[in-house]
Amino acid sequence: MRSDFEINRAVEQYADMVRRICFCHLKNQADTEDVFQNVFLKYMLHDEPFESAGHEKAWFLRITINACKDYLKSFFRRNTVPLDVVAEMQAEVPEDHREVLEAVLALPAKYKDAIYLYYYEGYSAAEIGRILGKKENTVYSLLSRGRGMLRARLGGEEIVE
Repeated sequence: MRSDFEINRAVEQYADMVRRICFCHLKNQADTEDVFQNVFLKYMLHDEPFESAGHEKAWFLRITINACKDYLKSFFRRNTVPLDVVAEMQAEVPEDHREVLEAVLALPAKYKDAIYLYYYEGYSAAEIGRILGKKENTVYSLLSRGRGMLRARLGGEEIVE
């Protein structure tokens, strides 16, 4: 583990570069701060000495880019919807339909995607199949199962097409 002096020096020297790289990749301040902390945590735990200042800078560049890529590929990132998107969607939905939208957004991803694209965006099953990379009959199955889950969540109300 590195000393406090080394960590402080590295933060002073590379913080701006790391933040800029993170923001360019992630385009979000909160995600940038998460990855920024992870990069410097990796530096703190990295015990091997660097050959030169150039080697250290190259290490920071590579670690930062890889951390951003890993974050973008993470399970959490793929399976969440930003709150501003949810709020925007809910603002466009009439008051009496908000409960249905919340139930749709609570479905597992494969059903949520199919239901949302079909009912809210107006795509056909064939178009949804092309978008999601699934067969048309698979999309019909996802829609049917998704509607069943919605019926169960909404107390047995029939969903009108």
